[in-house]
Amino acid sequence: MDFALPWPTSQGEWLAWSSAVVTVLLGLLFFLAPSLAFRALRLQVKPEKTAAIAEGRGRMSGFYLGVGLCCILLAQPLIYMALGFSWLFTAFGRLLSMMSDGANTPFNWVSIVVELVLAALPLAFAFGFLP
Repeated sequence: MDFALPWPTSQGEWLAWSSAVVTVLLGLLFFLAPSLAFRALRLQVKPEKTAAIAEGRGRMSGFYLGVGLCCILLAQPLIYMALGFSWLFTAFGRLLSMMSDGANTPFNWVSIVVELVLAALPLAFAFGFLP
C-alpha cells in the first residue's frame, strides 16, 4: 500500500483543509512555544505551577495536532466533521463562559467568531454544503 498525501480537489475541501491547517499551526504553537501561546491567549502560568506548561504541550497541542493532522493526512469527511464539531464545542464553551462567568470581553468576541469560522468550514464540507 502506497501512502500519498491527499491534496484537496474541490473548493469545499480546500476550505475544510484550511481549517485543519490552522488547527495544526495552533497545535505546533502550543507544542513548541507553550509560554508564547499562553500569552497570546491571555493566560498566565504561576512560577510555582510550572506543570501548567505541560498542559499546553500535552493536552492542548495533542488534540489540535492529532485531529488536524488526521484531517490533512486522511482527508475523510467524517474526520473533517470531528474537527468541525470540536471547534463548535470550543465556541459553545466560550459562549457559556461569556454568559455565566462574566467573561464578556472583546477578546472573547473575536475568539468566538474565529472558532465559529473554523467550525463552519469543515462542517459545511462534511455535510455537503460546499462542493
